Amino acid sequence: MKAVITSTAKYLPESILSNRDLENILDTNDEWIRTRTGIRERRILKDPEKATSYLCTEVAQQILEKRGISAAEIDLIIVATMTPDMIFPSTACLVQKDIQAMNAWAFDLSGACSGFLYALNTGAQFITAGTHKKVLVIGGEKMSAIMDYTDRSTSVLFGDGAAGVLLEPGKDDSHGLIDARLYSDGRGGDNLCMPGGGSLRPTTHETVDRKLHYLQQDGRQVFKSAVVGMADVAAEVMNRNHLTSEDIDFLIPHQANHRIIQATAERMGIDMEKVAINIDRYGNTSAATIPICIAELDEEGKLQTGNNLILVSFGAGYTWGGIYLNWL
Repeated sequence: MKAVITSTAKYLPESILSNRDLENILDTNDEWIRTRTGIRERRILKDPEKATSYLCTEVAQQILEKRGISAAEIDLIIVATMTPDMIFPSTACLVQKDIQAMNAWAFDLSGACSGFLYALNTGAQFITAGTHKKVLVIGGEKMSAIMDYTDRSTSVLFGDGAAGVLLEPGKDDSHGLIDARLYSDGRGGDNLCMPGGGSLRPTTHETVDRKLHYLQQDGRQVFKSAVVGMADVAAEVMNRNHLTSEDIDFLIPHQANHRIIQATAERMGIDMEKVAINIDRYGNTSAATIPICIAELDEEGKLQTGNNLILVSFGAGYTWGGIYLNWL
């Protein structure tokens, strides 16, 4: 049996950080940001006592309510994040505690911006194996916690948010997660990373002074690799499953840059009307971008039974991939 999505939800913090706000603290302007990225604002979780687990818990509670089930019915919780509350315990375990899903086991998955695709495919394996009935897969990030707001090349790009899905067994093989192609190439790791805080460079006065606990990126290299990676894997998934552009109802790409999204759609021959885009409102929320798009389409009633969805992403690692879903 295929794993199907039976419930979706998203959570975005209320506080908005607009391009105009950034003009007050950075040498930048609204037009420069919008022209190069497509972003006009992003959400920020301002409360210093709240972190990624808070965002993910809000999502999990909504999913349970929408599906009309109790937390006790959840078998597994997977949280895709690169901004966990702490190195350990896992953010997924914190979510498990918060929603009281005491019959579930839980773990985090680190795939950066491709984390949700990695987690979705991983969760689906437990469904298709017949060992699990209800799997929560959530992508959540508090990116503001690792931003250097004196660096205009990175801080304008990212925002906070979370979203997720509930996976359950389908009644037949025609719906659900049909195919996945996932990749990684560690040779690109230095181009997008957070050097400090791990076992290689534990926290010291020196690492803090050198700002090694903030996200660092070679924007040009990442952009070039992302354009090729996302477009190529989208085309590969279509070819493997004998899909034409007319067969695709929605392309749901990672929201990193509007130009990357356009290039991917053009490679697939898909009209931009079929492309889910919310980068203008939320910026890059890393592992949360794709599930936020899915949740929004679901909330707006745009997803119908039998719809073909292509999900594609590219992130630090490098990691990238594509998934073909047929909506239940």
